[in-house]
Amino acid sequence: MIVVTGATGLVGNVLLRNLNAAGVPGLRAVVRRGSSANAIAGLDVEIVEGDILDRESLVRAFRGAEVVYHVGGMVSMSARKCDEMRRTNVEGTRTVLAACREAGVGRLVYTSSVHAFVKPPQGTCLSETAAIDPGRTCAAYDHSKAEATLLVLEAAREGLDAVVVHPSGIIGPYDYRPSLTGATILACARGRLRASVRGAYDFVDVRDVAQGLMAAAERGRSGEGYLLTGHTITVADLLGAIARASGTPAPRLCLPLGFTKRVSFLIPIYYKLMREQPLFTKYSLDVISSNCSMTSEKAGTELGFRARPFRETIEDTVNWFREQGML
Repeated sequence: MIVVTGATGLVGNVLLRNLNAAGVPGLRAVVRRGSSANAIAGLDVEIVEGDILDRESLVRAFRGAEVVYHVGGMVSMSARKCDEMRRTNVEGTRTVLAACREAGVGRLVYTSSVHAFVKPPQGTCLSETAAIDPGRTCAAYDHSKAEATLLVLEAAREGLDAVVVHPSGIIGPYDYRPSLTGATILACARGRLRASVRGAYDFVDVRDVAQGLMAAAERGRSGEGYLLTGHTITVADLLGAIARASGTPAPRLCLPLGFTKRVSFLIPIYYKLMREQPLFTKYSLDVISSNCSMTSEKAGTELGFRARPFRETIEDTVNWFREQGML
């Protein structure tokens, strides 16, 4: 039996789709009470009620599992949600580890993030040898993922068979909620993005991340971490690709990054007045202005990981949003 936490999120639902397509039997999705399961509707998956903060519910869900994919977590750019994010990402992972031990799980595959690592200085490339130190992270999300990752690595040293994967910026179809990157694609494709900023980041297709998770479960070494990265894309190239796929012109106004950071305290007020999901925040501006040089060489060598062309990702994502009636 294979169990997936965070099953209705972007990575979770795509992972289940890939497992389903591969003919893997005995799939079980852990879904919180009251949460919509529309993202995994129609899949050959057993849905069980559970919460990553409820140990007993997880023990019941994990009993007899060969592999548990712990994908459940919280991503937030809001300072008001720091406590909730830490509780979900850190204490939730602690609960998952305890439940894995009690239920006798064969292997745990934990979805961390490249943000768990200490950011490398400009001119260097991030790899798995980088330090993981919550005290040297720059934001609440980074801190929570670093803490949670250290918990998993400690559990592996104590005997739990556990592997960690570190995706970069995840993007792709089946983004039901949608994520921050999905919301950016929608805003641009709808012609509602009024300005852009300079910057760049590494983006990886969610379907490739799902394949990387499956490969980590099969071939990953216990106690090891694997970066799953894609392509370094500038904001201008991202918006240009969205414009070509959707037929909607990209915003012409490009704001200097330094100016945008200086007035970033006004951004939440703007989005609140416009009643829109914040796309550019102080955190996201820091991310796209940081060193985004990363390598997935280790995952390529040991797991056979490969990233598809970025243009394919954007075209498939825009087409999926259109098929869902979201464009």
